This record gives sequence, structure tokens and C-alpha cells, in this order.
Amino acid sequence: MPIYEYRCNACGVAKEHLQKLSDAPVAACPACGSADYHKQLSAAGFQLKGSGWYATDFKGGSGSGGSGGGSSGGHSCGSGSCGCH
Repeated sequence: MPIYEYRCNACGVAKEHLQKLSDAPVAACPACGSADYHKQLSAAGFQLKGSGWYATDFKGGSGSGGSGGGSSGGHSCGSGSCGCH
């Protein structure tokens, strides 16, 4: 279930609410009871970092289907002499 952030414009309180996608928005501020309680726009709770799943996950053992290819071994330095291999 997603976590939504709400903020009351009347008293300034900010809270998070765990709600189903099908649930109606929270209508009143739990602190002061004001109807001026609105859902906030916020960042996602996760980040995708790195070079991508395709470079590390489900990678074949030795040979076909990997991220290699070409005479340079699929590397931009050409020989791997940069120390990245």
C-alpha cells in the first residue's frame, strides 16, 4: 500500500497516511479537524541506481547473451587496461 503525505493549511501539521489506492483521500486534519487538509506531491520511496539490471542480473555464465561483444570485449577503453576489468 502506498504512503501518502498530507499537510493542513490551517494548523501546519504534516502527516503520512498508509492507504489503499481505492481509499478516499483523508478529508479532515487529525490534529485540528480542519477540512483544509490536502495530499502533497512527494518523491518516490525508492531509487534506481547503478548501470541497470541487465548488466548484472540474469547474466549467462560464460559466453553468449552477456553484455560483451565486439573485438574490444564490449569495453570502451578497447583493452581493459584502465583497470576496470
